[in-house]
Amino acid sequence: MIDHEGANRGVVPTEEAMDIALDAGLDLVEIQPNANPPVCKILDYGRYKYQAQKKAAEARKKQKTVEIKEIKMRPNIDTHDYDVKMKSMQRFFSDGDKVKVTLRFRGREMAHQDLGMNLLNKVREETSEIAKVESSPKLEGRQMVMVLAPLK
Repeated sequence: MIDHEGANRGVVPTEEAMDIALDAGLDLVEIQPNANPPVCKILDYGRYKYQAQKKAAEARKKQKTVEIKEIKMRPNIDTHDYDVKMKSMQRFFSDGDKVKVTLRFRGREMAHQDLGMNLLNKVREETSEIAKVESSPKLEGRQMVMVLAPLK
């Protein structure tokens, strides 16, 4: 048992520990129930719960949620448009987000899926230093999709 001042009292019978806690006006809390013998501490349980809740909220505040950003392209994209999309992709990777590259085919472009595959392979090669391919390019209806994740 550990008393309210933090001093280790050693092995104490339960009734005696309850009396000590009652005299101090605090609660007897079982800290490690699986230990042999179980470890108990005398403390204010309401304050203990409050501080545990604050610690959990602080941990939630610090964690980063990974978002999936989407970049949409067409198979016959112009070089400047492609460069603009690549810059925004690099910005997403630096923020720690995943990027879903969607290549939409319209009309007769479906006959030239090799152009779309070449474009996605070009994207893969240009981002190889900063990102890894999480799901390789696959055709879903009229669009080809590839997911990239940052290397961090």
